[in-house]
Amino acid sequence: MFLERLAPTDGALPGELLTELTALYASNREFHALSGDFPDPDDIRPEQVATALADEFVNPDVEVLLARSEGLLTGIAITLAHHPDPSDPDPWIGLLMVDARLQGQGFGRRLATLVEDRFRTAGRDAVRLAVLDNNPKGLAFWTALDYQPIARRTDLQLGRPCTVLRKELPTPTT
Repeated sequence: MFLERLAPTDGALPGELLTELTALYASNREFHALSGDFPDPDDIRPEQVATALADEFVNPDVEVLLARSEGLLTGIAITLAHHPDPSDPDPWIGLLMVDARLQGQGFGRRLATLVEDRFRTAGRDAVRLAVLDNNPKGLAFWTALDYQPIARRTDLQLGRPCTVLRKELPTPTT
């Protein structure tokens, strides 16, 4: 698996890529039903995915990373180098999503590790994320990767209750 940074061409995503991304998002119906990010989790449309990603590209601290394995889009990670709260020193994982048909095969773990490695290489010593309280599968995934709950609060976008988790990123020993 490798990561590629997504950057729109002329402000738009190529049609074939948007089709791949829409299929990835649509495969995660259960998550989208919990999150409320799309009006109808059973009918996620390319223009909705394009709009959601365009909103991310507005922030220069955001990276949208595509995970590919054997030429197939297997996942997406959206990271934030700096949280809007200036007292928060850590970068954030805003979204990590693997094609639902591939879940349970280690792709999520590998994607999370690649994202952590990017932060570690950039000199960061920890990372945070928030899991919606109505997403016990998400919480179980992240705690299995050694993320520790550190706070409960509402998310900044929609005011949904969530648990904030943090993981230290020690420098690997040689």
